[in-house]
Amino acid sequence: MSFAATGQGPHCLLLLVMTQKPVPAARLLMCPPDYFGIEYEINPWMDVRHQPDHELAAQQWQGLYRALTEKMGALVELLQPMPGLPDLVFTANAGWAQGDLFIAANFRYSVRARETPHFVAWFRERGCRIVELGRTEFFEGEGDILPCGDELFAGYRFRSDIRSHLRVGEILGRRVLSLELMDARFYHLDTCFLPLGQSKGDARAAYFPGAFDEYGRKVLREYTSELIEVSEKEAERFACNAVVVGRQIVMNTGCPTLRHALEERGYTVHETPLDQFLKSGGSAKCLVLFLRP
Repeated sequence: MSFAATGQGPHCLLLLVMTQKPVPAARLLMCPPDYFGIEYEINPWMDVRHQPDHELAAQQWQGLYRALTEKMGALVELLQPMPGLPDLVFTANAGWAQGDLFIAANFRYSVRARETPHFVAWFRERGCRIVELGRTEFFEGEGDILPCGDELFAGYRFRSDIRSHLRVGEILGRRVLSLELMDARFYHLDTCFLPLGQSKGDARAAYFPGAFDEYGRKVLREYTSELIEVSEKEAERFACNAVVVGRQIVMNTGCPTLRHALEERGYTVHETPLDQFLKSGGSAKCLVLFLRP
């Protein structure tokens, strides 16, 4: 059929191409820190006597949001913050989102379990199929399960339970490699393990060795193609708690050694200060949930 027959000439085809929206580098879920604060203590970083500066926390959250959207080309969707849920800002713990499937978190602590209905409602409104785990299958979402290369790595002990790994693996039809976390400061896997590979076969990562036992370190060495060691000093700055989108990474300030190692390997690193969230045991990755295709 010719253009003339359809009434759509080459100029119309060009217009269609020019007006198409670019495909985002990633889709992410974040929650503004309107009610962020330290109202309880459930990890070694939290101290109700040392509250974050609310105005500064809002500025730092905005800095991360701008880095993700303006510099890295990600599309960020927003969850409405709720009073009484200070950790709702840490959307990584919501669960696992892939396509039209949402596996909801099953939080170990009741103070965070109150977040789950809000996450579930957000995904249900968008037509997602919701899967909830058993009552004793503690699962704290992307905080404790991360893809790297062909594998899913999952942390357990302080928050998530190893039984939840088996269940999530069955639901997704993927192998899950469980790693026991040994240092309470690094209570979620995403605080001490940073997958760099964004596609199958690309299994590079960075990690803090002191967060794992010898068996866990052996598993990581065996199932990654390159493993960059992070110092304890930079691990305490949550160097591993970074967001990777393609060849771009956004991370907290104060991690020059890891930044240099990443830039040597061709990554573009965006630093943004997130110290106010560090007071609650979180950084860049804790504030982001991937909405995976």
